[in-house]
Amino acid sequence: MLDASVKQLLRHNAGLVLWLTGAGISAESGIPTFRGKEGYWRVGSDNYRPEEIATMSAFCEMPDEVWAWYLYRRGVCRAAEPNAAHRALVRAERRAGDGFLLVTQNVDGLHLRAGNTPDRTYQIHGNIDFMRCSKECLPAPVPMPAGIDSAWDKGRPLTEHERKLLKCPSCGATARPHVLWFDESYDEANFRFQSSIEAARNASLVIVVGTTGATSLPMHIGTIAAQRGVPMLVVNPEPNPFSELVRRTGSGAFLTGTAGAWVPHLVDALPAR
Repeated sequence: MLDASVKQLLRHNAGLVLWLTGAGISAESGIPTFRGKEGYWRVGSDNYRPEEIATMSAFCEMPDEVWAWYLYRRGVCRAAEPNAAHRALVRAERRAGDGFLLVTQNVDGLHLRAGNTPDRTYQIHGNIDFMRCSKECLPAPVPMPAGIDSAWDKGRPLTEHERKLLKCPSCGATARPHVLWFDESYDEANFRFQSSIEAARNASLVIVVGTTGATSLPMHIGTIAAQRGVPMLVVNPEPNPFSELVRRTGSGAFLTGTAGAWVPHLVDALPAR
């Protein structure tokens, strides 16, 4: 399935392979894309788009409604299972060791559930199974309380008991979902910003899977790689800004199709360390 030039690029790579994944890899597990119509949320008579409700501003105004939206999305994520592409990336990590790094935009936690390790998986938009103090009193996010149902009907409001559970275990302030909101910026402590940039500066190969390039840090990673002349393999059903970087630099390849169709073949062609 892979042509000779792509196989040669993979087999002769001896450095760090940086994998960058987006919503496309999880779509094959049945998780709708974030900005699709499934992400719209009704509050009273108003219909909110993700860009409006996934914000600190909305959380300050209506924390219960924002939490209910995220708990519904968490239920969708928890009902999904890792697919062939997720499992292939676990094989890639086991074979490459320190020569593997995964940067994911997905908050569904499927990479970790499949078996990738937290140390080599940078969740640059957070993880929906975790929460953190809204006052930032804790140094790290904490798992969602056991008393919060993993299944959540769309539109179901929080109970008083659930409202009490969604508190910071340290200071008692309202907890918030451990995700990057539209009106917030990347940082190192929560979202591995500097570490991701450093990885882009050190990678010898970048493989981009299932992302439209709509967020800034992933595009920054791709731009750094292109400026360094690092080959890039781009897997996506449609052309995107990453495939345009490949076209402009002439380094790498655009592989049209899904993550499940391409990622296992890419992993199998990489040398074991």
